[in-house]
Order: sequence, then C-alpha cells, then structure tokens
Amino acid sequence: MHGNDLNLTECEVYQVEETKELEKPWRTVIWESEMRTELMESIQSYKPSVSSVSQVRVLLIGPVGAGKSSFFNAINSVFRGHVTSQAMSGSSTTSLTTQFRSFSLKAGREGKPLPIILCDTMGLEENTGSGLNIDDISNILKGHLPDRYQFNPSVPLDSEAHGYRKSPVLKDKIHCVAYVVDACKVSIMPTKLEEKLEAIRRKVNLMGIPQLVLLTKIDEACPLVKEDVRNVYKSDYIKEMMQEVSTRLGVPLSCVVPVKNYSEELELDPNCDILLLCAVQQMLRFADNYFDDISDQLSNMEVKV
Repeated sequence: MHGNDLNLTECEVYQVEETKELEKPWRTVIWESEMRTELMESIQSYKPSVSSVSQVRVLLIGPVGAGKSSFFNAINSVFRGHVTSQAMSGSSTTSLTTQFRSFSLKAGREGKPLPIILCDTMGLEENTGSGLNIDDISNILKGHLPDRYQFNPSVPLDSEAHGYRKSPVLKDKIHCVAYVVDACKVSIMPTKLEEKLEAIRRKVNLMGIPQLVLLTKIDEACPLVKEDVRNVYKSDYIKEMMQEVSTRLGVPLSCVVPVKNYSEELELDPNCDILLLCAVQQMLRFADNYFDDISDQLSNMEVKV
C-alpha cells in the first residue's frame, strides 16, 4: 500500500503522531454535577456592574463552519435541559448565517432571559468580497446594527439602512468578542483568513473590548477527548492547538477556551455542559473588566470637568 493511498486529512495525520496523555491536567476543572449546577446558577444570577446594562452582548466571529451557531445552540440546550437547535447550523461551505442575529438565551422554556446575548455573524471567508465585511464588524462593535440586519459582503452597512442605530448607548454595544476556531483546522488556517482575523483583532483592541477564543470540535481533533471530554486538559495535542491558536491570533493562552458543541447528540452530557458553561462564565468575567474600564474612564472624565 503506497503512502498516498491513505486518504487522511491533515488533522488526522497530526493526531496519530502526537496524541499523548499528560500525567496531570494543566488546568483544573471540577467534573461534578454540583459544579454544573453552580455554574448555571452563577450565570443566571449574574448582573453587569453597570446599571444601564442588563445583558452582556458577546459577538461570535469565526470562519464558516467553525461552530458559531452551534455554540449558541449548545448553550441554549444546556439551559433548556435538552438538545435544541434554534440557530441554523450545519457544514455548508458558505455561510448559513446571512443576517446579524442577537440571540437571547432563556433559563428553561418559560424561564426569564439570561444576562447574556450571543450575537451571531456571517462566517468569515478568506476571499475578499465574500463572507463578513470588516467594516460591518466596526458597526456591530459600536452597536449600530439592528437584529436581523441582512449582510451584503460586497457592501458594508449604510447609515441610512432600516433600523440603523445612529446613537447607540452602552447596552447596544459589544462587550466581549469570542473568536470561534475549529481545533482540526488551526494548523491549516489559510493566510488570508489569519490576516482578516488580525485586522479584526486590531480594531477590537483599539476599542478596548476584551477577546477570547473558543476552540471547538475538540473531540474531532483528539481521540483522547473523543473517548472522554474530561481528558481535554490532559491531551498534549489539544494543549498544542491552544498554544498555536493563541500565537496565531495574538491572544494570551489564558483567553483560549476549549469547548465541544452538540452536533449529533440527542442527550446532554454533563461534562460537555461544564466546559460550555465555563466558556460563558469567562465571557461574563471579561465583560465585567470592560465595564470596570468604562466606569474608570467616566469617573476620570468627571474629575477633569
């Protein structure tokens, strides 16, 4: 059998060579049902430190098929108590999300809204003029875009467009950005895509908005994690992918959070839930830092006056 008869994707080739189990996990996670309950309760009872904001707005940005809509569906499922898919998700080569969507999550079917809104954008594509437009991102970050705004990759948002918020307030703005990256594709991320993400990151940095990376599909990237999601911080391969994505996107390793979304499962898995809830908790903490910075800026301005 010749080497080239092996029909392996790049991701699988790496896996075979490199999956080592570390002796002890390099991040501590308490894999217990009490932990899951505790996380859910702390998320439900969270209140932003700024009184004018009742819900943290988190913007999900990432390539087509990385799992942005699936992440929303997964979090929604955890709080609904069963697997559900409200946002369109799938494995199409072009973006399934063509509108700007702000998804409010509810605690249970009749429950009250959670203090977090996940904003889903059109997928980033490597070609210029397709996928999410960089100028649209500025408008989203500043809070100008209305829900269900229809993206047009070749024409950024016009300030005369229907529903455009001309003078957005703090609650309309984005308080945290999460880049969604497929663990299987970190090593083979196209240069053009990396450049687009770099340009976005610079914009987000300038605006002082906190950023984190959600590394998705960790079970597909590593057999150890496929076997048991609790091995995530024992997998040498996942650690390497997290370090690589941290370097490529220029965010600290502490801001890279691995998750497994629900794709074909029909039942919830408490361990997956814990990882997903940890990601949401991290988003809320980052948003708090943002609100603290804003409060400091405001009080400094008042002092100057």
